[in-house]
Amino acid sequence: MFEITPLHSSIKFDVKASINIAGKFDKWDATLTFTSPDETTGVLEIIIQAASVDTGSGMKNGKLKSKDFFDVERSPVITFKSTKIVKTGHETYEVDGDFTIRGVSNPEKLTLTVSGKGTGSGEIKGKMVFNRRDYGMNKGIPFIKIADHVDVSFHLKGKRVSGPPMDLN
Repeated sequence: MFEITPLHSSIKFDVKASINIAGKFDKWDATLTFTSPDETTGVLEIIIQAASVDTGSGMKNGKLKSKDFFDVERSPVITFKSTKIVKTGHETYEVDGDFTIRGVSNPEKLTLTVSGKGTGSGEIKGKMVFNRRDYGMNKGIPFIKIADHVDVSFHLKGKRVSGPPMDLN
C-alpha cells in the first residue's frame, strides 16, 4: 500500500470560462493499494472533501459549493475509485474508474505518469477531463460563460508503507 502525503501533493482543476475558474481542493485522501507485485492489480482511490474547494475567490467558492455545482450539503465528497489499470508505456498508465460528484457516478479515465518506481517512494502525476453536465452541473454563473469540460490534474507524492515491492521491469 502506498501512502500519499497531502502536504507535498495537490489536486487542481481548471474550467475554460470568460473569467478563469481554476482552483484546488485543500482536504482529500488518496490511497494506492496493490494485491500482488503486478502493478496492474493496483487500486487507486481518491476521496475529496468538496467543501474544501479553493479558487482564491469567496464568491466563486460559494457558487461552486452551492446546489448548482458540487452541492456540498447533500454530497460532501467527490470520489474516484479505479476499476482497471493498464500500462501504456515505461512510466505511463491509463486508469479506468468510477468518478462520483453530487451522488452521480460515471466511468472516467485518468492518465498517469509515475516516477521513482522501485525506490519505495515516488510521484504520480495524473490528468482527467470530464463533462460537468454528465454530473448534473448544468447551471452557469450569471454573466460568465463556462465551458462544459473540466480539466483535473493531480500531483501525488507517496511512499510504500506495506505490501509487496513492485515488479517494475
